[in-house]
Amino acid sequence: MVALVAGGVYLAVRHVPAILGQTGCTAGNGDAAVALDPQQAQIAATIAGVAYHRGMPSRAVTVAYATAMQETHLHDPSYGDRDSVGVFQQRPSQGWGPASKLISPVYASTRFFQALAQVHGYRQMPVYKAAQAVQHSADGYAYQQYQTLASQLTPAFTGTAPRGVWCWPGARTHAAARLNPARRAVVRAFGPLAARKAASGGDAPSLSVLVPQSSVGWAVAAWLVTHAGQFRLHEVRYAGFRWPAPPGHPGWVKDAGAPAGWVFAS
Repeated sequence: MVALVAGGVYLAVRHVPAILGQTGCTAGNGDAAVALDPQQAQIAATIAGVAYHRGMPSRAVTVAYATAMQETHLHDPSYGDRDSVGVFQQRPSQGWGPASKLISPVYASTRFFQALAQVHGYRQMPVYKAAQAVQHSADGYAYQQYQTLASQLTPAFTGTAPRGVWCWPGARTHAAARLNPARRAVVRAFGPLAARKAASGGDAPSLSVLVPQSSVGWAVAAWLVTHAGQFRLHEVRYAGFRWPAPPGHPGWVKDAGAPAGWVFAS
């Protein structure tokens, strides 16, 4: 089953890798799984991380996803209508910040959540009305078409649905993982989590992230999985599970060496 949504590139699929090809990600499970390209998945994971950093509820993440889907299909262009740039198409001339910063999903998400937090009663509003209260778009109803899809993505990327995000990477590389850049990027997105480069199992170095609760751990794991190609990560382990699964076994597999409380990447 394949369902195109609102002219975008979001797919509900049963066998995702066979449809999208060599690289991609999926959020959710079963027939309701949503397939995303690598940049979409990275941005979705980053938005969830910034929401955690700022103490924003899951409703805020859903509003952000619906907004980003309408504005850019969850991509990060350096151009747009007039002076709009970035995932939310924010305009420097309207006080959102410099274009050089707005093309960073972390900065753009931070600015979006700062504005959303000022919208009185946004948690009780329909998603599209909350999005419009932030964006002041010419057509505020346009966000409505993405409400359901945004709601599907939210539990997967915020970690309330464990193992809700997985990716299938491209050609494997034997190059060393870029652990220090990955550590810095995790902290930029999620805030002051305890993240360090350390030895994990023999002499193999790994990135270790201490998480305060299970849902945050799965959100961090989702971020690492979606950014695995960028930082040359070969595996992610958390709460008794490991990614990537062996060939022919999509998703996450059980791993007795992955204790709760820490997310490991190497």
